[in-house]
Amino acid sequence: MATLTARDIMTPDPVTVSTSMTVKDAARAMVEKKVGALPVVDEGELVGIVSESDLIMQDVKMEFPTYIHLLDGLIMYPPATARFESELKKAVGATVGDVMTEKPIVVQVDTTVEDVATLMVDREVSRVPVLDGETLVGIVSKSDIVRSLILGE
Repeated sequence: MATLTARDIMTPDPVTVSTSMTVKDAARAMVEKKVGALPVVDEGELVGIVSESDLIMQDVKMEFPTYIHLLDGLIMYPPATARFESELKKAVGATVGDVMTEKPIVVQVDTTVEDVATLMVDREVSRVPVLDGETLVGIVSKSDIVRSLILGE
């Protein structure tokens, strides 16, 4: 029986996004295509990967303005206001380039499924872009690995 490779189980020609795409548009693309991550390509080169968890913006830690209680009234502390507005603008206007994982873990088309699975477990990633040389040709997810178990029987 032949050993399965990334080429055998990958989703070919994955939907890609650019670093300048808005987070909202990337989220829309993920929902429409029913995928959990998108390779990020600029000028034909893979520069990153953006996943659902990147888009949730869990890493945007917004610091709410400080209020001072004075004579039964609340006064907003001005320096905190400016920082809050800046963080809010960043969160709302974020682009894929702001939230993506740069230099993603990748595999070549001839990498064995066993090696792909090991890499995913060791590096704690759910999907890896597949390259043929320097060209993005596909993506392998944990679901693809599980399906390959059936193929390998």
